[in-house]
Amino acid sequence: MTSSTAPSTTDGASLQTRIHPTAVVDPKAELGAGVDIGPYAVIGPEVTIGAGSRIGPHVVIDGRVRMGSRNRIFPGACIGLEPQDLKYNGAPTEVVIGDDNSIRECVTINRATADGEQTRIGSSNLLMAYSHLGHNCHLGDRIVIANGVAVAGHVVIGDRAVIGGVLGIHQFVHIGTLAMVGGMSRIDRDVPPFSVVEGHPGRVRGLNRIGIKRSGLSARAGGAEARQLQEVWSQLYRSDLVLAEALVAVQAQELLPAAQELCDFLVASISPGRRGPLPAQRP
Repeated sequence: MTSSTAPSTTDGASLQTRIHPTAVVDPKAELGAGVDIGPYAVIGPEVTIGAGSRIGPHVVIDGRVRMGSRNRIFPGACIGLEPQDLKYNGAPTEVVIGDDNSIRECVTINRATADGEQTRIGSSNLLMAYSHLGHNCHLGDRIVIANGVAVAGHVVIGDRAVIGGVLGIHQFVHIGTLAMVGGMSRIDRDVPPFSVVEGHPGRVRGLNRIGIKRSGLSARAGGAEARQLQEVWSQLYRSDLVLAEALVAVQAQELLPAAQELCDFLVASISPGRRGPLPAQRP
């Protein structure tokens, strides 16, 4: 397949879709304006790539993959291949990716397992080299996953979480908004939002104060929201009450959004039967 001219972009500038002569791009694949396909890349027939995306050398994108605009996929990444799940029976499942993501060298992202299910990635995320996303994972926006992280199936990661390098995340684990996970940890249980978790096995160590400050949460409501979050976190994790009792106590007061999000996450986390597949979601 040779290079072709694509429609104009949002700023009115005409962009050319460039496909290296050694790349293999199925004629049924849908490429947006200004997509750049590097040497020896392989793009399957059910792939949609949004405008301005750059696909590096030796990248493989196959299966049902819908990718938004301005994504950068670095050499050796493999996206949309069959899940590493013995239950997979060939169902036409999907990977759905948002905009402005950076997917670094040799990252692997598997599609979902059962019919109608998806592996979903939001926008503006950084997945560093050799990280792996298993089937049915759901990622939010502005997440950083460092090198060599293995994310098992059905994991949910909230917005702006930071995951340290060379660690494993157990299947069905949920990681909350603005959480930070220390490198080389073993994550076998949920990670509450706004918290720092590290260790082998991972344990909650404190609030992610730097992340909270950088997010702007510290300035909300004149600082009252961050102060209440600290007070609630201390009641939950530093009092003599077990977590379920502490949750009842702190929810007796009026909670601002951050503290309410923390409590809602924990209530869901300790609820009976929580560890199981999420319902199928469609865009």
